[in-house]
Amino acid sequence: MAVKIRLARRGRKKAATYDIVVADARAPRDGRFIEKLGTYNPNTNPATINYDGDRAFYWVMAGAQPTETVRAMLAYRGVLLRRHLQLGVGKGALTQEVADQRYQDWLSDKDAKIEAKKVGLTDTKADARKQQLAAETKVKEARAEAQQKKQAAALAAATPAAPAETETETTETAEISAEDAA
Repeated sequence: MAVKIRLARRGRKKAATYDIVVADARAPRDGRFIEKLGTYNPNTNPATINYDGDRAFYWVMAGAQPTETVRAMLAYRGVLLRRHLQLGVGKGALTQEVADQRYQDWLSDKDAKIEAKKVGLTDTKADARKQQLAAETKVKEARAEAQQKKQAAALAAATPAAPAETETETTETAEISAEDAA
């Protein structure tokens, strides 16, 4: 019986999440499985991979064949490196302590890279939000300035009409007084 480590689709339409399962190769994709190792959510950035590393390592060492996607996830999370190191211990190329130390060093470096990516994405998102807010503020100020100019023009159009009448009245009074004086 060929055993595979593969993904089983869960979730709703256009928002899929997956279970990482160990199943008989003849079983349907979303059907019967031997053991559930964890979950995979590709909808987040970076994609969320929650799994039981020890059980995944056990199944890989027992000969279960991961699919291409699961192989990439296991390599990303270090299960295949751990397998490689364990095979080296079995052949006598290195000791168990050295293999464990190399794995822990790699795991801490990988966790730091993942955390740096999360922080970088958060910072990028915050910077984009600040730039968007600044652009919106600039547009808002431009609209407010245009509205003030429009109101000032309307006020100016209404205000000069009254002084123009007073100028006409003063001109007429000046003409009448000039006639009276003559």
